[in-house]
Amino acid sequence: MGTFRSILIADDEPSIRHVLSLFLTERGYEVRAVSDGTEALQELAGRHYDAVVSDVRMPKLDGLMVLRQALAQWPELTFVMMSAYGTEDRALEAITLGAYGYVHKPFKPEELEIILRKAEERQRLVKENRRLKETRGGTSPLKGMLGTSEGIQELHKQIIKVAPVTTTVLVTGESGTGKELVALAIHELSPRAAMPFVTVNCGAIPAGLIESELFGHARGAFTDARTAKRGLFTEADGGTLFLDEIGELPQPAQVKLLRFFQEGEVRPVGETKSEKLDVRVVAATLRDLGKLVERGQFREDLYYRLNVVNLQVPPLRDRGEDILLLARHFLSRFNRELNREKPVAGFSPDAESMLLSYRWPGNVRELENAVERAVLLAESDQVVPQNLPDRIWSPPSTSSEREPLMPVPTDSSQLSLKRAIREIEETYIRAALRRTKGNRTRAAEVLEISHRALLYKIKEYGIDPDAEGERN
Repeated sequence: MGTFRSILIADDEPSIRHVLSLFLTERGYEVRAVSDGTEALQELAGRHYDAVVSDVRMPKLDGLMVLRQALAQWPELTFVMMSAYGTEDRALEAITLGAYGYVHKPFKPEELEIILRKAEERQRLVKENRRLKETRGGTSPLKGMLGTSEGIQELHKQIIKVAPVTTTVLVTGESGTGKELVALAIHELSPRAAMPFVTVNCGAIPAGLIESELFGHARGAFTDARTAKRGLFTEADGGTLFLDEIGELPQPAQVKLLRFFQEGEVRPVGETKSEKLDVRVVAATLRDLGKLVERGQFREDLYYRLNVVNLQVPPLRDRGEDILLLARHFLSRFNRELNREKPVAGFSPDAESMLLSYRWPGNVRELENAVERAVLLAESDQVVPQNLPDRIWSPPSTSSEREPLMPVPTDSSQLSLKRAIREIEETYIRAALRRTKGNRTRAAEVLEISHRALLYKIKEYGIDPDAEGERN
C-alpha cells in the first residue's frame, strides 16, 4: 500500500464502478463510487480523498468540469481521467487542466494501478522536497523572477500548477524575458528537483552536430567520433532537459525528438539499439512555431507534442511596476559583485524617469546590463542619466540619420551579407573578450549569447581568448 488511501470513482457505467471498486479494494484502497459529476463534487466536499478516477463523459456534469472545479478548491488532489471516446485532444485538455494521467477504455485495471502508484511517488517526492526546503530555509525558485505586475504573478501561478506533473511545457516570449528562469523554476518545483537540469541552445550548435549533442553517438559513427559520447538527453535522465530556441532545430533532429515523445527512447548516432529514458522536456522559443509549421520549416506533429502547455513570459514594457523593483535588485547585486568601495545607494529621479519611459526591447536582460554599466560608471552614490547607456537617455536617431554599422562596399561584387555578418561577429567577440579580460563566461553574457555558442564561434574564427584578454 502506498501513500494514497482513499479513492473516489466517478463513472455512469455500473460495470466500470463495480470492477474498479472491487479491484482497488483488494489492493488496499478505501473506495467510494458515484455515477455522475455533480455527485462527485458533493462527495469531495464532504470528506477527504487522495485521488479521483473519473470518466470524461457523464450526465449532469462532465469529467473535465469536475476536474476544473475540484482542482480550484483542492489543488493537490490527484486526478486520473478515463474515456471510451478518447481522442488526443481530450487527453491533452485533461492534462492541461491538471490531471495526472489519462486512460482509454477499455483498459486493464492493472494499468490504472500503475498510474496511481506513479502518482503516489510523485506526491511523496513533492512533500519531501517541500519539507527539505523548509528545513534548510531555502528560498523559492520563483524569487528569481521578481515582480508584482499582474502578468508575472499569473506566470508564477501557472509555473506552480504545471511543475509537479510531467507535462511538456513550451515557454514563449521575446529575447531577454527570462525563459530559462521559467524552465529552471519548473524543474526546481518538481519532484525531479534533485536530478539534472540540462540546458541546450538549439540555435547555437551547428546543424551537423546537433543530433550528436542531443542524442549522443557511437564510436566510429563519423570521422571524428573516436570514442562513444553520451547525449544531453542521457545526461538529463531522471531530470529535465531545457531546449532553448527550439524553432532552430534542424528537420532530422526534429524527427528524432518526435520519436522520443512517441517511444520514450533515443538512439545515438551510429547505434543500432535505442535507450529508454525518463526525461521531462521544457522547450522555449521567441519565434512563432505556428508560422514555421505553415512554412514547412517545423513539423506539425512535433509542434503539438511540444505545445501541450504554453507559458508566455510578458515583455518588460508590459510590466511597468516591475522596472524599478528589478533595477534596484540588480543595483544591490552589482554593488556586491563589483566590490565598489562606496556602494551606489540608488537612482536619481531623472534616471528613474528614464528607466520607466524606455521601451526595453532587450527586456530584463537589457535592464540588467544597463544597471551593471551604471554601477561601474557612477561617480557618486546615485546613478544619474549619464551613467545609463546612450540609447536610454539620448533621443533616438531617425533612420535617415543613422550611420551604417560598417562601411558599405561600393563594388557590388563585395555585397556579401554572409561575409559582413561574419566580420561583425568576429569584431564583437574580440571586443567582448578584451573588455572581460578573456573571461569567456562574462563575454558570452555581454554578447547576449550562450557560453556554448561563444566557444563554437571562438573555434570557428580561430580566436585566442587569452591573447585578446591581454590587449588594451
